[in-house]
Amino acid sequence: MKIHRIRAVARKEFLHVIRDPRSLGMGIAIPLLLLFLFGYALTLDVDRVSLIVWDQDNTPTSRDFLSRFTGSRYFSLHAPATNYRDIEHAIDTRNALVAIVIPHDFTGRLDSGRDAPVQVLVDGTDSNTATIALGYAEAVAGEWSRSVVLKQALRGGERPLPQLVDLRPRIWYNSDMASKNYIFPGLIAVIMMVITALLTSLTVAREWETGTMEQLISTPLQGPEIIIGKLVPYFVIGLLDLLLSVLVGRFLFDVPLRGSLWLLTGLSVIFLISALSIGMLISIVTKSQLLASQLALVATMLPSFLLSGFMFPIENMPPPLQVMTHIISARYLVIILRGIYLKDVGLDVLYGEAAVLTLFGGVVITLAILKFRKKIT
Repeated sequence: MKIHRIRAVARKEFLHVIRDPRSLGMGIAIPLLLLFLFGYALTLDVDRVSLIVWDQDNTPTSRDFLSRFTGSRYFSLHAPATNYRDIEHAIDTRNALVAIVIPHDFTGRLDSGRDAPVQVLVDGTDSNTATIALGYAEAVAGEWSRSVVLKQALRGGERPLPQLVDLRPRIWYNSDMASKNYIFPGLIAVIMMVITALLTSLTVAREWETGTMEQLISTPLQGPEIIIGKLVPYFVIGLLDLLLSVLVGRFLFDVPLRGSLWLLTGLSVIFLISALSIGMLISIVTKSQLLASQLALVATMLPSFLLSGFMFPIENMPPPLQVMTHIISARYLVIILRGIYLKDVGLDVLYGEAAVLTLFGGVVITLAILKFRKKIT
C-alpha cells in the first residue's frame, strides 16, 4: 500500500461528502438530533408521581399523613376523590398512577394504639414504574409511622427502643441517582454505531450504482488502498460526532466526565474502526445502496439498542441472548464509556473490552479487504 494513493482516494471521498448535503446531514446533523431527542425524552427517573387521595377520616392526623406525600418531590396531587369511582376513573384516564384511601377510623385507631391500615392502589400497567412508585409510598408511610410511634412513646413516658441497625447508605459514582448520567454515555455508543455503519454502507455500493467503480478498477489502486481511503473521511466525521457528543453531554445535559478524555477518545477510535468496517463490509457484499442501508440499520440499530446493555441489563436477559451480546461491539463501548464517565476507571480495568474491540475491528476490516475484488462481476 502507498500513502499517496490512499490520500487520493480519501480526498475524492471528502469532496463527495462535502458536495453532498445529505451525507453531511446524515453524518453530523442526525447524531445531534438523536442526542437531543433521546437526551430529553429518554429517562428512567420516576418523579412527580400523579396521586389521587380519598381521605374518609379528614382529621388533622390524616392530613398530616397526606402532607408527607404531597410535600415530597416524588408525588404530585392530582385531585381529591370522594369514592372509588373517582379513583377508578383517574387511573383509567392516566390522570393518577397511585391512589391512597384513608379509612374513616384512621385517627381513632392510632389514638387507641392499634394499627391503622391505609389502602394504596397502584396502576400496574407499567410494572417498573409501579414498583418504584410503590416503594416511594412505602418509604413515606414508614417514615411517618416511625415518627408517630416515637411521639406516642414520649407522650406515655416510655423510653423509645434503640435502633439496633443504623443503616447509612453512601452512593458511589452517581451520587445524584440521575438516570441521564447513566443513559447518555450509552447513547453515545449506540448513535456512533448506527451512524458510522450507515454512512460507510453506501460508499462502495454507490460506486457500483453510479458506474464509477469501473474507473477505480482500471487504476493501479489496490483493494486495501481503496477501502482505507474511503474509510478516512467517515472516520473524521465519527471523531467530530464524538467531540460534539461529549460537548453536548457536558454543557447541555450537565453529564460529568469523571475519567480521562484521552482514554475515552483512544478507545472510541478503536470502536470507530470496527463500526466503519461493518458498514464497509455490508456495502461490498450488497452492491446496492438501498439494500445496504436497510441491512446496516437492521444489523446495527436493533442489536445496539436491545443487546448492548444500553436499555436493558444484560444480566437480566435469557442465557442465549447473553451469549449473543458478545458479538455486539456496541456492548463493549457502552461498558467503556460508562466506566470512564461515571467511575473514572482506567485501562487496567477496561483492558478486556479494549482488547475485544481491537480484535473485532481487525477481523471485520480484514474481511472487508478480502471480500473486495477489483473486477467486474
